[in-house]
Amino acid sequence: MTSASPEGDADSLDLRFLTREVTAEESAAVTAVLAATVRDAQGDHEPTPRNDWSHPRNALRPRIEVGPGRWAASAR
Repeated sequence: MTSASPEGDADSLDLRFLTREVTAEESAAVTAVLAATVRDAQGDHEPTPRNDWSHPRNALRPRIEVGPGRWAASAR
């Protein structure tokens, strides 16, 4: 396996498989994993934007109410 550029640019990976009979799916998977690894090592990846749907303030759960008869009311 060699790299096309000295910096190891993830978009210009030059891979050579020494194992025989590598399928197209296997080579695509290896290429994707190695490209992502190089990109992560270089810090080229964009940070994942925060999804407001997953913020705790947007949870659709009611508040827990304490008091007499609450356990009985929860089973109805």
